[in-house]
Amino acid sequence: MNRRDFLQVTGLATLGALASNAFGMQGSGPSIGRTRSRRSKSVMGLAHKPMDKVRVAFIGVGARGSGHVTDLLNIEGVEIVAICDLYKDWAERSAAKVVAAGRKAPTLYVEGPKDYKNMLAREDIDAVWIATPWEEHIPMALEAMKRGKHAFIEVPAAPTMDEAWAMVETAEETQRHCMMLENCCYGREEMLVLNMARQGIFGDLLHGEGAYIHDLRGQMMEVDRGTGSWRTPHYQKRNGNLYPTHGLGPVAQYMSINRGDRFAHLTSMSSNSRVRTIYAKEHFPKDHKWNKTPFQCGDINTTLIRTAMGRTIMVQWDEQLPRPYNRLNLLQGTKGVWGGYPQRCVIEGMSTSTDKWEQDAELKKWYDKFEHPLWQKQGDMARKMGGHGGMDFIMNWRIIYCLLHGEPLDQDVYDGAAWSAVSPLSEWSVARNGQCVEFPDFTRGDWKTAKPLGIVGA
Repeated sequence: MNRRDFLQVTGLATLGALASNAFGMQGSGPSIGRTRSRRSKSVMGLAHKPMDKVRVAFIGVGARGSGHVTDLLNIEGVEIVAICDLYKDWAERSAAKVVAAGRKAPTLYVEGPKDYKNMLAREDIDAVWIATPWEEHIPMALEAMKRGKHAFIEVPAAPTMDEAWAMVETAEETQRHCMMLENCCYGREEMLVLNMARQGIFGDLLHGEGAYIHDLRGQMMEVDRGTGSWRTPHYQKRNGNLYPTHGLGPVAQYMSINRGDRFAHLTSMSSNSRVRTIYAKEHFPKDHKWNKTPFQCGDINTTLIRTAMGRTIMVQWDEQLPRPYNRLNLLQGTKGVWGGYPQRCVIEGMSTSTDKWEQDAELKKWYDKFEHPLWQKQGDMARKMGGHGGMDFIMNWRIIYCLLHGEPLDQDVYDGAAWSAVSPLSEWSVARNGQCVEFPDFTRGDWKTAKPLGIVGA
């Protein structure tokens, strides 16, 4: 063998070894998207015995957690037992709400970052609401489930694939509910579209679009405390879709993902990173930490997903560009389409034309006919409570209802894992120039027989 032949053969062997390391055991996709075997019983359709009351604890009562406290104080059948937070004044603020509502003062756990474990050791807690920085979600949820509590986690549930799998496997091992608090699934518009989709108004579903477009540069002013203090570093070290679920969750429900279909693979690309660097230079000194570490995350990320049944979904993310808030919320079927921001609709045979949107006052007929039963029943209270237009309250009300009546939750741990997995999978794809990456099947095949989420009327 001459030198040229030797280099050619050894080069091919090296490439083969690299491919073997990068791809799963079956060679069908990178190991990041490989499905793990099940070690315990599935929690698809999990339901527990009805409860007389739900004894609740909170970990984190800042921007999001304090809102959950307010919601649960206005829902029958809830007792707020304990509150944990790094900041004593925040914990006392939420505890004061409980006392002002005529309830017993909750026990506070404010003795450092591990004090939540002492709280979770209590036996008089049924469920825990977790609203903490992203990297703390899964360790806290795992501890809660292992202690026999149901875990409800703010979005996104799991920032890494290993954590997504840990969440799934622990829920299965403990047989406890673990739900991501994806409030956008409970918006009035989103529930209307779900009802229309379930009744076949759009025909066969083909394509969806979701997004989280929200100028949050102002959070960078929260340097030592608050959301920006822990969220901003993520933009400095990661590049992908860091917050996919607000736009994706509703579309996934329309398409019955994990209940008749599943995410199969994705490809993702990010633009250059520009705006946060500009903002940091304009608002902070040269030696400030926001100026010391370069921002890596592209200003806008676009991810394309294809499902096992051949549907497509576009998911966009942008938390920094000067652009009005948008979640897109588009659903296209063979008979028509719904688009959000602004709301508009075209249904073949039901609209006056297929090349002109029905919107504004013309949408009243759709709401009159297809308003979701949950909004018919709880809409007035939801509007009164506020919180993203009332969707926060509807979500929390529905969770408590299911626990009190022993019914399965509307979303389960497989949904939280699949929807959150877009973040690490998109990061993997972006780092490889948009290379396609497979999704793991967190349900291990159960999606083929699971029933789609119905139009619950409670």
